[in-house]
Order: sequence, then C-alpha cells, then structure tokens
Amino acid sequence: MKKYIAEFVGTFVLVLVACGVAVVTGAGVVATSLAFGLVIVAMAYSIGNVSGCHINPAVSLAMLISKKMNVKDFVGYVVAQFLGAIVGSIILGVLLDDFSMLGANSYGGQMYASTVWIALLIEVILTFIFVTVILGVTSKKENGSVSGIVIGLTLTLVHLIGIPFTGTSVNPARSLAPALIQGGEALSQVWVFILAPLVGAVLASLFYKYVLEDK
Repeated sequence: MKKYIAEFVGTFVLVLVACGVAVVTGAGVVATSLAFGLVIVAMAYSIGNVSGCHINPAVSLAMLISKKMNVKDFVGYVVAQFLGAIVGSIILGVLLDDFSMLGANSYGGQMYASTVWIALLIEVILTFIFVTVILGVTSKKENGSVSGIVIGLTLTLVHLIGIPFTGTSVNPARSLAPALIQGGEALSQVWVFILAPLVGAVLASLFYKYVLEDK
C-alpha cells in the first residue's frame, strides 16, 4: 500500500506543480519544460526508494512488459496515478478559481498546428525516448545515484520539443485528469494522449529487450 500512496502523491505533485507553473505563471517552453523535469528529480529522490517513482502509466506499462513488476502492482500503480492526477487537477482548479485552464494537452492550436496524426507520431516518439532512457538508466545499480537526474533531464528534453506541438504528454494520467475536468475539446482529444504514450512505452520495452538488454 505504501507504493500506491507514493505513486498517488508523486503524480499529484507532478500535475499540481508542473501544470501549475505552465498555467499560473504563463511560463514559456523552457520554464515549463524545466518544471516537469524538476518535479521528476524531486520525486525520484523522495519517493523513488518506495515505489520507483513511475508516476506515469506508460512507465508502469514498460516495467510490466519488462517483468520488473507484476500485474497486481501495475493495476495498483495506474489507479493511484490517475487518482493523484485528478486530485492535483482539482486542487489546481480550486487555487485558480477556474477549472477551464488546467494545462490539458491538445493539438491543432499550438505553436505548430499539428494534425491528429502528427500529434500521435510525436507523442509516440517522445514517449519512446523517455521510456527507453528510464529502462536503460535503471537497469544498472551503479546508476542509482544519478538516475533521477538523468530521467528528469530527459523529461525536460522531450518537453522542449513537444510543447510547441501538443503541450507534451508522454503520460496518460497527466493528460486525462485535466481533460476530464476541463471537458470540451480537451476531453475529445485526450484519447491521443492516452494511446500514443502507451504505444511508445511498448515500443521502448521491445527495443530495450531485444537490442539494449545485456541478457
């Protein structure tokens, strides 16, 4: 149960703080990217020893495929992640006194007007990169002291390129929660930000298993 609580809290912080930075401060691409990356670094070194700090269903799916977690824990992690993200979005809306702008992902209205196919493609690619790094850096015990920093910087990196296209998801929980509350276009498009990260995670798992893994 401690693992699930840790995942709940970690995802709650990710959505509240990182999405909050983007919405409250009107931060640009660089500041928003850093916010997401820094939250991952902070959570990795605080809850990582309990749950591994997935705080992302795509990461948990990759760990399941890689046989680094069982089905029971996978379900528990995903439920905790979605609940944490929803509570984070609700608290953000309460703080703003506005539930219409919670940092939901979208396509078609960003800096680069992407189609649904471009949105799917970039989210699959960025999730593939992100999850591949996670699987690689966490596979060796000697990387333990720096893994949180590497993963946080990688999340910053994928946000830097992805925000102008979709706002960057690479995380179904982070996308579904604000979309559920905002409704409208965000909710109608959210399937892209659930499907694409999961596909990217599967591809990363297969790439790691058949190309990168030492065994």
